[in-house]
Amino acid sequence: MRFVPRILLVLTLAASQTAFGHAVVTHNSLKLKPVPVNQASQVELSFNSKVELDLSEVFLVSAGDVMKPVAASPGAKPGQVLLDLPALAPGEYAIKLKIFAADGHLSEDLLRFFVKEPK
Repeated sequence: MRFVPRILLVLTLAASQTAFGHAVVTHNSLKLKPVPVNQASQVELSFNSKVELDLSEVFLVSAGDVMKPVAASPGAKPGQVLLDLPALAPGEYAIKLKIFAADGHLSEDLLRFFVKEPK
């Protein structure tokens, strides 16, 4: 019984690191600014913490699960990342993220989007 408080303390500390140790996308520009057809463009991502881009990987996923690396650079604000997308034909795509937070925790995410002809 005297070990119970220690176990609860360890579990509480482990849970608090899990809750705050990952870089989570809090905003992306894909919803507000659609990717144009057949034009190179830039996507802005905002994370809830600083990220280590040198250790992170970002891929563009197209039909058939074909993945191509995407150049990522830091934005002007803390936790902001800019992705350079190539010219894309109309279709369904995704951005696959493997992001290391500044504290070393790995987060993975998949952002789906469409490239559509203007109406």
